[in-house]
Amino acid sequence: MTNISTSTSYTATATATLALESVLHPTSSPSLITFSRRRRGSLSIRRSFSPRYTKERSSIVVIGLSIHTCPVDVREKLAIPEAEWPRAIEELCNLNHIEEAAVLSTCNRMEIYVTSGVSVSEIAQHRFLLYNGDATQHIFEVSAGLDSLVLGEGQILAQVKQVVKVGQGVVGFGRNISGLFKHAITVGKRVRTETNIASGAVSVSSAAVELALMKLPVSSHGSARMLVVGAGKMGKLVIKHLIAKGCTKVVVVNRSEERVAAIREEMSGAEIIYKPLSEMLTCAAEADVIFTSTASDSPLFLKEQVSTLPPVGAQVGGVRLFVDISVPRNVGSCVSELDNARVYNVDDLKEVVAANKEDRLRKAMEAQTIIGEESKQFEAWRDSLETVPTIKKLRAYAERIRVAELEKCLSKMGEDLSKKDRKALDDLSRGIVNKLLHGPMQHLRCDGSDSRTLNEALENMHALNRMFSLETEIAVLEQKIRAKVEQSQK
Repeated sequence: MTNISTSTSYTATATATLALESVLHPTSSPSLITFSRRRRGSLSIRRSFSPRYTKERSSIVVIGLSIHTCPVDVREKLAIPEAEWPRAIEELCNLNHIEEAAVLSTCNRMEIYVTSGVSVSEIAQHRFLLYNGDATQHIFEVSAGLDSLVLGEGQILAQVKQVVKVGQGVVGFGRNISGLFKHAITVGKRVRTETNIASGAVSVSSAAVELALMKLPVSSHGSARMLVVGAGKMGKLVIKHLIAKGCTKVVVVNRSEERVAAIREEMSGAEIIYKPLSEMLTCAAEADVIFTSTASDSPLFLKEQVSTLPPVGAQVGGVRLFVDISVPRNVGSCVSELDNARVYNVDDLKEVVAANKEDRLRKAMEAQTIIGEESKQFEAWRDSLETVPTIKKLRAYAERIRVAELEKCLSKMGEDLSKKDRKALDDLSRGIVNKLLHGPMQHLRCDGSDSRTLNEALENMHALNRMFSLETEIAVLEQKIRAKVEQSQK
């Protein structure tokens, strides 16, 4: 989408942050957060600052709205422009008990991923809340295109990649969340390669073109006048699919001409005409079908404006079509009240993708098998993080002994020792330590695949703590691992 945003767009971030805070704080602790009603229905937060980090393992939580859970008029209120993602992550991490965060905001979904040390007692209407394995499976399904309006569409994978790109270097986009999203990218690539789920699947932009052609008389497909407002990624795809369907002329309204010129050079077979944003209504008056795909926070077309446009010809059905794939919407819902206009938004694209569903569902089942395998691998990676403190302490303990004994040896051998001999002794000591540590290290790495391995990891941590006085927080680790053992035995 073309970035046409204003400073007021960050209100959505504040709203999303408020919504997340209201869910993440348990109702059993009302002193933590108090809401008070202000003018225009706004809410203020009064909060006591309890310790942010706990000794318990943080949970991965995702909370959001999607095309499957709520309508576009709700989603658009919480949409966060990509430029505001870093700021949103920082704001989220300033809240109590939120340690890491990521934001995924597209036309079909508004989702916030966090690691948090608190439990959740309730969720508000329309929002979904997933923990740990469920949260992992969800983002894997999202990245694979299984949760998209158009099953297998490829645009969401690029959007998940963008989350990682934007999050790099941002405080709060930490090891667990970044690892989750990077693994999700791997899953998305693997699913598309091994199941071919993307073949024949259409993006939101191509579905929009299909919808417009479904609503037009077949005889007018080659002659209907097409207008595209916004030359961003989705607008470019709309133009591409229009040309693929036989359209020979497209008028494109955009803030700058450079993007349109680049599209014109890239695509052949049709006349692509640029018009500035100031001529949008003039161009709309000469169009039969209008596609909108910008990041504007306010509607570009309202009932008052559209009602003054001249009527379209009978050859296109006598009705001007608005296909709005923007979130927030670019076309006011009030335009639908006019007899000579029809408005369709992203929620209406379901009609287009209803066909060809059986084959995609079969591929989706194959994709679920892959996601199950990858989820186990990711959980194994997270489990391995639990033993990292013990591994580090054991290595540090061994290194202290190695250095001390090496220095004693070198001092006894005198100053005449050459650099080559000193290096040989250093390498020898390192090799001995590494070989001695190899066995214990292997037994500290639990992959989470069976209860035996988890029990062994617990026993080994106890043994190492007793033998080497590593002062690992065994009670906390024991509680976590025993919980995994019980879960795996269910």
